[in-house]
Amino acid sequence: MTIRPTDADVMIARAIARNTAPAPEAIARGLTWGADEKVLLVLATAGWLASRGRGVALERAGNHALLVTVAASLLPHGLKLLFNQTRPDRLTVVGHLNGVSISGKREDAFPSGHALHMGALASAAATLPASARHIVQGLAVGLSLTRILVLAHWTSDVIAGFALGAGLERLLRLWTGYPVDDPQRSKAR
Repeated sequence: MTIRPTDADVMIARAIARNTAPAPEAIARGLTWGADEKVLLVLATAGWLASRGRGVALERAGNHALLVTVAASLLPHGLKLLFNQTRPDRLTVVGHLNGVSISGKREDAFPSGHALHMGALASAAATLPASARHIVQGLAVGLSLTRILVLAHWTSDVIAGFALGAGLERLLRLWTGYPVDDPQRSKAR
């Protein structure tokens, strides 16, 4: 199934292509690695190993983090088999002249896998104390936005990926039992 970018997607991508430069593109390309599935799988596996023998709550959190990371790595690949959408970096000449490089497979724009991971992370962070939660969620949004800045994805791909990730994380809580108590719900009671 082919998905076409919205008018807003095209307008945002054109503005980025016209106004970028090699240095900010290189910075955004470096930052985007913070949301890469390979990096996150290594971190989740290390966290899972570190949580072993540290009590039921930490083991549950480790199990949940690893399961969510694996599922968030697989889901976009499956969806990209169903949906075809040309990446914005394949449709710009001006952007390439201003430092935008080519990313990923040509027709794999929808959904953003990086944003899917970050949506799952932002959702899981809801269980953290307010200051840590705000930092993690801000970081997740920021890393997701790098996918738009490097023209690897349309804005709607990133929004959809982020929402799918948040939904996936919440769905997997039903299976993993994470968290035992959500501080947000406790405060509301």
